[in-house]
Order: sequence, then structure tokens, then C-alpha cells
Amino acid sequence: MTGEHSDEIPVLDQTALTDAIVRPGGLWRSVEVVPEAGSTNTDLAIRSKDGAPEGTVLVTEHQTAGKGRLGRGFTTPERVALTFSLLVRPVVPSERLGWVSPLMGVAAVAAVREWTGVPAALKWPNDVLVPGEERDGKLAGILAEADFSDPDRVGVVVGMGLNVSQGRAELPVETATSLRAEGAGGVGRDELLRAVLAAFEERYTAWVAASGNAEVSGLADEYRRVCVTLGRRVRIHLPGDRLLEGAAARVDDQARLVVAGPTGEKALNVGDVVHVRPGD
Repeated sequence: MTGEHSDEIPVLDQTALTDAIVRPGGLWRSVEVVPEAGSTNTDLAIRSKDGAPEGTVLVTEHQTAGKGRLGRGFTTPERVALTFSLLVRPVVPSERLGWVSPLMGVAAVAAVREWTGVPAALKWPNDVLVPGEERDGKLAGILAEADFSDPDRVGVVVGMGLNVSQGRAELPVETATSLRAEGAGGVGRDELLRAVLAAFEERYTAWVAASGNAEVSGLADEYRRVCVTLGRRVRIHLPGDRLLEGAAARVDDQARLVVAGPTGEKALNVGDVVHVRPGD
């Protein structure tokens, strides 16, 4: 549904989304839908530095210079994906801020499963996958960026691009997938956004109330249930063209992946994970 087919996809209704999402006493303060953005993360990070409040949500119909993990860039065709960023200002110890991005992943998995029936799961730290026997299809990518410009009001911008309406031939790489490609093409982006934000708010509120302790809030347990990386043999591409191969043992209290490798256990907060299959 790219190109001329994108005209068949309804535009997101900012007024209806605001009415459904923003409520007194809730997390979300505003929802803005823009026709085009280079990167919603970049734009919202600028607003964070200017003092934008927690609960600001920025959505775009067409992202032209998206930012992925490890500096990768991407472009999202018009209307075929759910592309947005949100801003939170959690009052938790700084070493626990790493849980915000996995929290978004858990929320996305919960929303996709509930609204589409697609058996979504996570690859550490937060890629949303549809697991398969031969390969896993990447359904969504998530990127979190911290803003420490005001140490008393640290901001975290979390962005997600979720493939919704692309057919398999229209996906950018063989390892990508979409809700349509997985047989769930009828779901609307507006209801998905509402579901993801509701799932995020529920988990975020509990996590902040537990001072960022993911074990106490239940976030760590839910993450372990939906993360298919844990317990598997993994090959991790690290900065500086380094490789680490071993068993993904667990995630620690800072959301780092603990890998049991040839020289013992290492806790990683960055790296591109490949799930090693038998025979690889």
C-alpha cells in the first residue's frame, strides 16, 4: 500500500486521538499529528530541551529521516506505518532509565497481540518481532534518547515505527514484516496508537511508583515472558566491529543483557543482537 495505494489509508485524526487519549490525571498531555517529519525523535527532543511537559506525543504520517539504533537511518512511506515519539520525565535513579525503552517494547507487544492477534515478541532490547521457524520478521523498531539538559527534569524521548500496511514486496528488507503481511491488514493506526499508549501508561505508572525498580513493578517479569532473546545462543555486533557470541542469560536491574561468553559473563547496554539458529 505504498505510492498510489497510500491514498486509500485514512489519515490520523488529531482531534479524535486527543479526545481518546488526553484525560485529567492521566499521563498524556497532548497529541499532535503532523503530515511529515524528518524524525519525530529529533523534533520532540528539541521540544524537550525547550521544556515540553511529560506526556507530549508527536505523530507523523510520513517520516523522511528516521533514526534507528546504532546510528542507522530509515524512511517511512506515507501512511503505511504508525510512527510516533513520546516524552516522559521519570523521577527514578538514573541507572534505571534504561528500562524506558524496553517498557515501550513490552507495551507494543501487548497492544499488537490484543488488537491484531499477531504473536509479537521482543528481541533485546526492544525490537518487536514476529518469530518464525526459519527467520524472525521485524515488525517495529524503538529508539530512546535521554535529554539531560535540565538535570532536575531529565527527559526521555521514545520513538517507534511500526509497520502496518506494507505488503511483503513493499518492505525494505527481507527480515522486515508488517501487520498486513502477517494477516492483520484491517487494523487501524488510530486504534493501535491508542492501545500502545494505554499499555505504556499502565506499565510506566507502576514502574515510576516503584522508583524504577522493574522487579517490584512487574515490568522485568513481563519483559522476560515476551523476550525471545533470553535463553538463546546469540551473536552480538558491538561498536568497533567487535563480536561477542554466547548464551543470553538474563537482563539485569538496568535492563542490560547479560551474556555468558567464552571469558565469562558480560553485561551489555548496546549491541546488535543476532539470534543464532542450529547450523548457523
